[in-house]
Amino acid sequence: GITYLDHAGSALFPESLLKAFTDDLRNNVYGNPHSQNISSKLTYDTIEHVRYRILQHFHTTAEDYTIIFTSGCTAALKLIAESFPWIPEGTEQPSSRFCYLTDSHTSVVGMRGITASKNVLSVPVKPKEILFAKSILPAEEQSCTTPHLFSYPAQSNFSGTKYPLSWIQDIKSGKLCPIKIPGQWFVLLDAASYVSSSPLDLGVHQADFIPISFYKIFGFPTGLGALLVNNRIAPFLRKTYFGGGTAAAYLAGEDFYFPRKSIAERFEDGTVSFLDIIALKHGFDVLEKLTGGMEKIKQHTFALVHYTYTVLSNLKYANGAPVVRIYSDTDFSNPDVQGPIINFNVLDESGEVLGFSEVDKMASLHNIHVRTGCFCNTGACQMHLDMSNEDIQRNLQAGHVCGDNIDVVDGRPTGSVRISFGYMSSFEDAENFLNFIIATTLSKSDTEVPLQITEPIPDDHPSFNNADNLSPILQTSDGELRNNLSATETTVNWHPPETESESIRAAVSETAVPTCRKGGKPITVVNIYLYPIKSCSAFEVTEWPVGNQGLLYDRNWMVVNQNGVCMTQKQEPRLCLVNPSIDLKQKIMVIQAEGMDPISVSLEDNSRKEAVICESKVCSHRVKTYDCGERIAGWFSLFLGRPCRLIRQSSDMNSKSHQKNTKGLSCATNISLSLVNEAQYLLINVASILQLKEHISARLKERLEVEELIQRFRANIVVSAPESFEEEEWAEISIGALQFQVVGPCSRCQIICIDQQSGEQNKEILQSLSAARGRKTNFGIYLMNQPLHSSFSGILSVGSQVLPVLKENTEIQPPTSSEEKCSG
Repeated sequence: GITYLDHAGSALFPESLLKAFTDDLRNNVYGNPHSQNISSKLTYDTIEHVRYRILQHFHTTAEDYTIIFTSGCTAALKLIAESFPWIPEGTEQPSSRFCYLTDSHTSVVGMRGITASKNVLSVPVKPKEILFAKSILPAEEQSCTTPHLFSYPAQSNFSGTKYPLSWIQDIKSGKLCPIKIPGQWFVLLDAASYVSSSPLDLGVHQADFIPISFYKIFGFPTGLGALLVNNRIAPFLRKTYFGGGTAAAYLAGEDFYFPRKSIAERFEDGTVSFLDIIALKHGFDVLEKLTGGMEKIKQHTFALVHYTYTVLSNLKYANGAPVVRIYSDTDFSNPDVQGPIINFNVLDESGEVLGFSEVDKMASLHNIHVRTGCFCNTGACQMHLDMSNEDIQRNLQAGHVCGDNIDVVDGRPTGSVRISFGYMSSFEDAENFLNFIIATTLSKSDTEVPLQITEPIPDDHPSFNNADNLSPILQTSDGELRNNLSATETTVNWHPPETESESIRAAVSETAVPTCRKGGKPITVVNIYLYPIKSCSAFEVTEWPVGNQGLLYDRNWMVVNQNGVCMTQKQEPRLCLVNPSIDLKQKIMVIQAEGMDPISVSLEDNSRKEAVICESKVCSHRVKTYDCGERIAGWFSLFLGRPCRLIRQSSDMNSKSHQKNTKGLSCATNISLSLVNEAQYLLINVASILQLKEHISARLKERLEVEELIQRFRANIVVSAPESFEEEEWAEISIGALQFQVVGPCSRCQIICIDQQSGEQNKEILQSLSAARGRKTNFGIYLMNQPLHSSFSGILSVGSQVLPVLKENTEIQPPTSSEEKCSG
């Protein structure tokens, strides 16, 4: 049921590849290739065979190129930077330059850190500058032998633009000069993105260095790449460190070392990942069998991207405004200049960008996997999103870092959305994606406007099921697609998520003057819920002790998979059917589920006894936990139908692994959290639930129960305030003797789409919330104990009066975390 559209991030491996590889391992014994026994000789010979297979794939031979295995493309780039024969500044000879295209991956740009340490200047070059660099140097300067290195990507991982492979020969011959400086140019062709979907002929385009990562081609194995080195430059590479297997001879007591003759053996420090290398053989075999070769993959993936681009670029709102803004240097008409990547942002009717984080969140509801952000390519991101260097620095000051969910700062996008196709992608994948975009942006009136498709699907770029049987699936007409897509009447609104960074920021500014709420009906607590096991069912109480982490035993336990990773309803919706309850008198937690015998867990902390303490992660926060044993692990594994275990947070509070230094509460107060994502408490208002209920019922055309909605939002405290969403104006509240600071709104995730009684999902709930709140998915507020004004200990009771204090500025700042917020 997954529509996977991140093939530029990683290919998916076919089942036949794994089967062929495991069959090979079952039938053969592969020893360490540095040994001399029979099994080791088999390994060595197989590795050499794989080297030849790689060279064959790139249409070259061992006479021209050497294969050096690395841990990936990044390691290959680092190796080049360390070993290239740079001439530093300050010598009698003219010094070297490292030039790179600004549309390059972080790993390429990062090479300048090494070149700087070698006193070599780095020069970024914009793509347009290369086009105007056709000046020939004077004859006397052409004789200079100073080595320079120019790096560019064969295909941009940001936009899919394919840069001319003809640049290789033009630069090496002096016809193109990245910068005007005497010397000899060598070319580094970053082919990691390109070779996943296009053939590369090194017999024609003889770059000096070609780094690749194999998981981008095959999906498996990961952690294995290679550097293809032109034998013309290979003898001049310098190496200082020598690891196992690289020395022909050396002395331990004297500074004597003689390297091996083979370039590959000289640079492959230690034992190579030989089983993964053996897997490559099966990767090439399966790829050829399934597809018929890279040229067919190129045509197939281009047919998909051309079709998707044609429809996507013609989607319009009723007012004529485009639905998306596509970031591209081409018109997607030629597979030689455009790869199978579309980079875009979704727009609203007024042309404002809708945050990539919100698009990603909605895509997840439709089981569509995309990539968002800047894709480790800040240069391309700046170029296409028109961001200056100062903009990047201001975004950092605002809390935005690479890879987080802060998608809009000061109304401007910090990144975008990328979809990419691979050889196993299908027309259905493209159609699912287009259906998603239309369903979540266009109303019924919008979709009644015919799509102005100006180009038909290219019939000269066929799809395939295998090498001998071309599939006609891309022959669907534009009219048929229009009918399919226009049938969708679902609407949704989007919003950019609130500002985020690593730790919670207090909602109240230090200069705000809080004022007490005046007049109106009294506000009372109507429900109290705790969730002893993270992401499992609620346990409702009428009164409950409060501790230093929030409600006593709230989210003290969590379920983890066989790898120790926390499981939530996002991955396993059936967790909501697990019903834990706490018996304070007997000091046990009883766990029940339909079809299962009840099981109990002691409330006593066993972390200081025989339990094994381990570290786990909740969002980005480290917590100390211990395992609750085999009996309870078997119970959960049986109910969920997958291996899993129950773990509990350790009470060893000497570790500050899950504490937050929270601005606005106390200048030096670390707030202790249980296994929650963001804050100690989550509060919602019944009046807000009632207003949302009317909106959702109208959209769904069916009646919803208030209790069902309350359960979906998984709050700790439910209050009855007279006005809907007035809770968002509160700065702090008092409940009896307890005082709480409001930390910010809760930005909701797809867990609210899960019916907490049945485990069934309805993505309309999140879409309705977004529409009702004006492209926001905020609902409820986070609270923290206010240690300066109340004791950690106390009792929270239903019926207690709630006394809020208002902010002067009623716009509450959100928690600042790079993680998506949900109640868990």
